[in-house]
Amino acid sequence: MAVNRDPILKKCRSLDISPAVLGYSENKKSKRFQKDGARRKKVSEYGQQLKEKQKLKFVYGVLEKQFYHYYELATKEEGIAGENLIRLLESRLDNIVFRMGMATTRREARQLVTHGHFCVNGKRVDIPSYRVKVGDTVSLRDKSKKSKKFEQIAEVAGGRLTPMWLDVDKEKQAAKVTRSFQREDLDFEIAEHLIIELYSK
Repeated sequence: MAVNRDPILKKCRSLDISPAVLGYSENKKSKRFQKDGARRKKVSEYGQQLKEKQKLKFVYGVLEKQFYHYYELATKEEGIAGENLIRLLESRLDNIVFRMGMATTRREARQLVTHGHFCVNGKRVDIPSYRVKVGDTVSLRDKSKKSKKFEQIAEVAGGRLTPMWLDVDKEKQAAKVTRSFQREDLDFEIAEHLIIELYSK
């Protein structure tokens, strides 16, 4: 399985993303991250489109082939293609695990899902890209609840804001998807229409 091993902070600087979006502490931002804005050069239309695509791929940890597949699905669904694309990415099981505070980062969430620590509607699922639907419940397996790993994660990620479309039960270490993701739920800036324009050429 291909893995994105780009240095996190360096990539955040180049894409103008706060490390907090990925689950990393704001304190990890270097002085270079804060000063890079002063050295920005004018970017072409294609450059802007490419940057937005790279940003979205990086945030969700998706590689090109799979990302393009999400684009194809997004254009076939009813509604605005760009918003459909983000909704598809948000519905990934590894993202849900991250959003419910059961992993410190999406990379960690992907690894924990692959190791079989989570269930969807009571059945173990070890596919990070599994699409979680409205009404589904994602929960930590009973065997995994005894692990000290998740106690440590709870200390780090316990204070993270939970999106409005997730109903999280911290005692049961589970979350239910109560409604579909909406564009205003997003916690970072992205010009998704530029990504659609890039692929539409």
